[in-house]
Amino acid sequence: MTTVVENELVQGTLDSHRLRSSFSAMRISFVWLGTRKSLTSDQRIQAASQFGAEGKYISAGKKLLDTSHPAMKSVHHVKREIVDLWKGNSLPYPETGIRLVRRDDLEFLNDRLVELSYALEESVESLERSYSELKQQARERLGDLFAEDDYPSTLQGLFSVTWDFPNVEPPDYLRRLQPEIYRQECTRVRERFEEAANRAEQAFVDELSNLLSHLQERLSGTDDGKPKVFRDSAVENLLDFFERFRRLNIGGNEELDRLVADARRILSGVGPQALRNDAYLRNRVTNQLTAVQSSLDGLMVDRPRRRILHGRS
Repeated sequence: MTTVVENELVQGTLDSHRLRSSFSAMRISFVWLGTRKSLTSDQRIQAASQFGAEGKYISAGKKLLDTSHPAMKSVHHVKREIVDLWKGNSLPYPETGIRLVRRDDLEFLNDRLVELSYALEESVESLERSYSELKQQARERLGDLFAEDDYPSTLQGLFSVTWDFPNVEPPDYLRRLQPEIYRQECTRVRERFEEAANRAEQAFVDELSNLLSHLQERLSGTDDGKPKVFRDSAVENLLDFFERFRRLNIGGNEELDRLVADARRILSGVGPQALRNDAYLRNRVTNQLTAVQSSLDGLMVDRPRRRILHGRS
């Protein structure tokens, strides 16, 4: 016979059950050196005096390092790769800094993050070799605002990434020691996963709507009598979305599943260059996507109000 506590575990929506059985929580954290700093009170007063203003009523900062320098851009590029990898292979979770990843993808994500962490270390080493040059540039550009104390002696350890897989399920020891607290935790976790399922659906709807709107805007109308120019990414981003939806969708909304399938069918075998060269194809795709967009807009209007659950520390 199941207990009241065990019944708490089996309640909840089918979507939340799918998430809890197939996904794990993943957290990524960065240590990242800031490249801007606020001016001191005296410096703000001095700057404000140039405009006849009072220092306490303005805010101002200084740029410590040139972020357009190739070495700096390389470091930030690796960070973007890490964030894109994480977000592109996960679903939102209603707790800051945590997302849900498929358990089947854990090995791939971990291996790829190891590679990117090494790439980050190499980029930081390259940045370190350019550090003196960057400081000298800052000294020349900041003038009297330059302060040696703003700059650490080394960049090692100031750019790094870590990741872990926190347990978001109720700790099992509570079942034995504090059944009532365990029941409360089961309820809290169930509600969070239900909210996660809602957020996943909302994110897919919003992203598909934005991608379709952008492509339709590029395909329809003209500029100076000629078809509007659009980049290959207008189509490629939709194809990427279809693949990500296939991998991460938990199947909680049949109407959304149908609309994604329709959009995918419309663009199947259609390349960006063909859309540029073939006016008939361009018009046909535009009209068909407009019908999908219209249904998607209705889905967004009919979507029930989402309950936002705030995480507890």
